[in-house]
Amino acid sequence: MTQVAERLVYRRTRSNGTRRPATGRRREHGGEEGMVTAFVVIFTMAFVLLAGLVLDGGLALSAKVTALDEAQVAARAGAQAINLALYRQDGQVVLEQAAARADAIGYLASTGRQGTVTVVGDQVSVTVTVVQPTQILSVAGISRFTETASGEATAEVGVNGPGT
Repeated sequence: MTQVAERLVYRRTRSNGTRRPATGRRREHGGEEGMVTAFVVIFTMAFVLLAGLVLDGGLALSAKVTALDEAQVAARAGAQAINLALYRQDGQVVLEQAAARADAIGYLASTGRQGTVTVVGDQVSVTVTVVQPTQILSVAGISRFTETASGEATAEVGVNGPGT
């Protein structure tokens, strides 16, 4: 066989010195090239999303607790604004509407939050909204969680409880 004919019959020399015949096919397998890659990519994305649910879900829960805590404390701050002159005169507990609202808003401002404050009779209601940006779920298009909570407090005088 001449060198030209030898080039047509054998395509490449293997690393151990043997030659591989030119069969026209690159592989003997049946079309499964890249299947492991797709499997790894899909499971990696699923794992990242699961980690995002755990981390960002925990942050969202924490934001909800923070909103609830701040709403309750702001409501208690507002419920302390009783009309002392009226209380001393006849023992009646009545909130000073403007002062109660200002105290609740003042507390929220000191925490850097905003909310709505409603004062009706001797009850103060506060609603706070906390926006929590996501850390991992932003990859999936979820950029933030918005958590809203309400707290209420009623103006009372004295210690009220069992055994008092």
